[in-house]
Amino acid sequence: MKFLKILMATLALSSLSFADEAPTGAPVSPTSEEQAALNALQGKLKGKIVWSSSRSHSTHDLWLMNADGSEKKQLTNSATVDWFPRFSPDGKTVIFTRSKGGWTPENDANYPEKWELWTIGVDGHGEKKVADNATWGTFRPDGKNIVFSRGANVYTKNLESGEEKLLLDGKKAFDEDGVILQEPNLSPDGKYLALTLRGSMRETGIWDLANKKWNKSGDGCQIDFFADGSRVYRVNPTGNGGTAAPSEILWFTLKDGVQQEKIGFFGVPKAAKLMDLPGRRSHEYFPRVSSDGKWLVWGATAKGHDHDIYDYELYLWQIGTSVKTAARLTYHTANDRWPDIWLEK
Repeated sequence: MKFLKILMATLALSSLSFADEAPTGAPVSPTSEEQAALNALQGKLKGKIVWSSSRSHSTHDLWLMNADGSEKKQLTNSATVDWFPRFSPDGKTVIFTRSKGGWTPENDANYPEKWELWTIGVDGHGEKKVADNATWGTFRPDGKNIVFSRGANVYTKNLESGEEKLLLDGKKAFDEDGVILQEPNLSPDGKYLALTLRGSMRETGIWDLANKKWNKSGDGCQIDFFADGSRVYRVNPTGNGGTAAPSEILWFTLKDGVQQEKIGFFGVPKAAKLMDLPGRRSHEYFPRVSSDGKWLVWGATAKGHDHDIYDYELYLWQIGTSVKTAARLTYHTANDRWPDIWLEK
C-alpha cells in the first residue's frame, strides 16, 4: 500500500511538471473603488513588499514595492525562476528560491536538485548563492541563520560559517518513504516546526521538536506562525467564494490547534460573482502576516489554481478592520505570487 501511495504521488507530480511558461501579461487600471482603497493606505504604514512576478519575462523575477503599493521596481533579472522571497529581520536582504536553469514549474519544488537558495540586497546588489539543492528558505530572527527544505528533510544553516544541521528527517519522523516537507517555518522560540506535507502525505501541521510529536491542523497548505509564535495560519482548500476552487485563510492557536476564526477577506458575495470584480477574487493563496501581526498580504485569482501560471493579484488588509478596506496592490495580468511584507518598527 505504501509503495502504491508513493507511485501515485510520483505519477501525479510527473504529470504536473510540464506546465506552460507563465504569461508576461499587461498592465490594467484600477477601478475607482480600488483606487480609493489604495489612497486610504497612504501614510498608514512604512515598509516593503517583495514578490515573484512573470511580468518582465515568462520565467519569474523578484519585484519590490512600498507597502502601500507604490514605487514598484524589478529586483532580480535572470533567465531562471526566482520565487518564494522572504525578508531578513532588518529588511535589508531577501532570501529566495532560484531554479538551476530556465523555466521550472513550481510543481517541481519537490525535486531539490532543480533548485538553489540565493540572497540579494533590497538595493539590488550582492546576489549570492547560499545553499544548493534547496527550497523554501526563510531567515531566523537573528538574521544569521536560515531554515530550508531539501526533499524529505529540513535543515538550518549558519550564513557566516556555512555550517548546515539536520533539523528534521521526514522519512523517520513520519515513517513514510515518499513524504516531502514543504515550507518549513520554525517558531520564534525554535520549539515547533510548521510544515506542509506533500508526496505520499498531504496535510499541514506542527511538529513538536522536543517531544517528536506531529499535530495535524488539517488539509490545505502554506502554514506559518504569527511573529509572536502564539498562533499559526494556513490556507484552507474550501471556502465561500464563487470560483471553481474557492479557498480561505484560517488561523489557529498554537496551544490546541483548534480553528478560531477566518482572518481575511476570503469569499465572494453572491451579488458580486457575476460582476467578477478584481477585488473580490476567492481563490486565495500565499498569505503572509506582518511582524506586528496587524497586516495580511496575499495573492488571489478569479480562476485556475497553478501558482505560477494564472493571474494572481496581490492584496493587503489590516486584520480586524472591515473587509471593504482590503486594497488590491497589483494591476497586471501576469502572474504575481508569494509576497512577503516587512514593516519599519
